[in-house]
Amino acid sequence: MRIPRPTALVVLLAALGMGAAPAAAQSLRGSRPSIDRMYQQARNHDLTFYRSGTGVRGAAREGDLVRLSGNEHYRLSGVSYPYVLPSARIFVQRLAAQYHDRCGERLVITSAARPTSLRLVNSADRSVHPTGMAIDIRKPRGRDCLAWLRRTLLSLEDEGVLEATEENRPPHFHVAIFPTQYRRYVSNSGGGGDAPSEGRTSSTRTTRTASASRATYRVRQGDSLWGIARRNDTTVERLRAANDMRSNRIVPGQVLIIPAK
Repeated sequence: MRIPRPTALVVLLAALGMGAAPAAAQSLRGSRPSIDRMYQQARNHDLTFYRSGTGVRGAAREGDLVRLSGNEHYRLSGVSYPYVLPSARIFVQRLAAQYHDRCGERLVITSAARPTSLRLVNSADRSVHPTGMAIDIRKPRGRDCLAWLRRTLLSLEDEGVLEATEENRPPHFHVAIFPTQYRRYVSNSGGGGDAPSEGRTSSTRTTRTASASRATYRVRQGDSLWGIARRNDTTVERLRAANDMRSNRIVPGQVLIIPAK
């Protein structure tokens, strides 16, 4: 489903006894900056916004999109066009395996590529569903599984590899996976999963990952790509290459990968 305009969470993490800070829970709320970050990633990656089902199916035949077929860890429900970018399928497969192991049930995917001709009334005008980089996940009914999924998505947001929004009508998580960043994350994590370790807290503005040579930076108001490069002892060209950017445009809240020195 396309990203609705800003909504509030139904239940805060604190209400589930997770002890998470309110600021972390709020990062799953829909907002115009969140929509802009997803849209900018689609533009940075030069993705195609498919206008029709014919275009989606044609992209699948060409190998630009791949099919979500379901397996023992996840299933599809009501998905008209079960196609996504390869990086999004890897995300679904990894997350679903961990979710199944944690909750004893399959993850449910309710939307994948959705052409612009099928835009919903309450969808955002900059939805990235037509590109195949986004999926919708049905919200679990169990409190423990719901808390686990929230915590995992927040952790991956901290890594700068996706943007997630919790929605209520119908209850689901909209997740946009950033192709280049997620592939690097998977490569750096090896065979490890996407779920955070127990007790993990939100990162600060500059986050060191399991790979000591990699960091991320969340853009603030007034930042420029040149200034970020200078403060991190790198160049604009290397920053653009590390984040697969085709221009110097950045937006507040955007997470950039800082290339290794």
